[in-house]
Amino acid sequence: MGKALDGVRVLDFTHVQSGPSATQILAWLGADVVKVEAPTGDITRKQLRDLPDADSLYFTMLNCNKRSITLNMKSERGKELFTQMIGKFDIMVENFGPGAVDRMGFPWEKLQELNPRLIYASIKGFGEGPYTHYKAYEVVAQAMGGAMSTTGFEDGPPLATGAQIGDSGTGMHAVAGILAALYQREQTGRGQRVTVAMQHAVLNLARVKLRDQQRLAHGPLKEYPNKEFGDTVPRSGNASGGGQPGWAVRCAPGGPNDYVYVIVQPVGWEPITQLIGRTDLTEDPEWATPEARLNKLDKMFQMIEEWSINHSKYDVLAMLNKHNIPCGPILSTKEIIEDESLRANEMVVDVPHPQRGTFTTVGMPIKLSDSPAEVERSPLLGEHNKDIYVQELGVAEEELTELSANGVI
Repeated sequence: MGKALDGVRVLDFTHVQSGPSATQILAWLGADVVKVEAPTGDITRKQLRDLPDADSLYFTMLNCNKRSITLNMKSERGKELFTQMIGKFDIMVENFGPGAVDRMGFPWEKLQELNPRLIYASIKGFGEGPYTHYKAYEVVAQAMGGAMSTTGFEDGPPLATGAQIGDSGTGMHAVAGILAALYQREQTGRGQRVTVAMQHAVLNLARVKLRDQQRLAHGPLKEYPNKEFGDTVPRSGNASGGGQPGWAVRCAPGGPNDYVYVIVQPVGWEPITQLIGRTDLTEDPEWATPEARLNKLDKMFQMIEEWSINHSKYDVLAMLNKHNIPCGPILSTKEIIEDESLRANEMVVDVPHPQRGTFTTVGMPIKLSDSPAEVERSPLLGEHNKDIYVQELGVAEEELTELSANGVI
């Protein structure tokens, strides 16, 4: 059976992370994604290299299942080749700085003229306004999207999250917009512009903090462990901040990731008191209800930790799950790579590569029953120049050699 996006073609002008993460998902869904790189290649091919003269993991883990061609869009012949190509594709994705594609001579109106069915997706740092031309990076987006001011401990500085919510999070938002536009084109026959800003994507992911900002007008946030509240949502450590309190409790032997995150639901209180040896608190009116526990959540989790510190996180996980108590061990990156469940679900996969040998990467997180994704290696720089320029555009092989020598490809 075919893939979900069989027959869909994507011209991928993205680089670094936010754009490539989006086009990689499209490739895993079955689209033919042709990555267009400058003759020098995507900058991440050489960034954070762990092996000399080999594409970095930064590049290989974001560009699986794609084809690669090189093209100098500043050259006149390069612009001619692009003009020939654009009509053969359904989607174009770019994450250049604001106005970069326009300055190349291809604003949206020109692209729409060349291919009325084209879906043109742009990923930017910010929306229209005073920030439009600011440079955006992962943590800049986290800072300006509401994530950093609410991450960390009350007495410490704002912190970034290790999850790439600014880059890959924006890429996932872009995928949603592209697929929606692709579906609408089935009804209208027309393509459209899709724009996603990194700041906006982070804000969307941080919406619960805006919920709590408005709740502050009616008094302290009782689900938070903070003792004092000002006029903004505070950093609250590892508190869940939701309807059910949670915290990360230490486990044996006390290493940096020897923790289990525990959620205390109303029905979980009795079994927790049994596990920690405090059955005297099961019916104690000072502890028995969620409302009674709200003003002493720190003491509650301290008591749980006095029990958990005597057991490994996996033993704690087993004991809590036996009583259906929501929890999860803090898994290190090493544990993630070695996790049997993640490998069985093809979320951690090993991929052969002609330069690197084999590298480990993250698999497709979206599972389709009729068209499961198959993770293939990333392309070498310009590996598919002949396929596109000669076989599809009819460029003579002699000219292809000239184009390479002249820096056009």
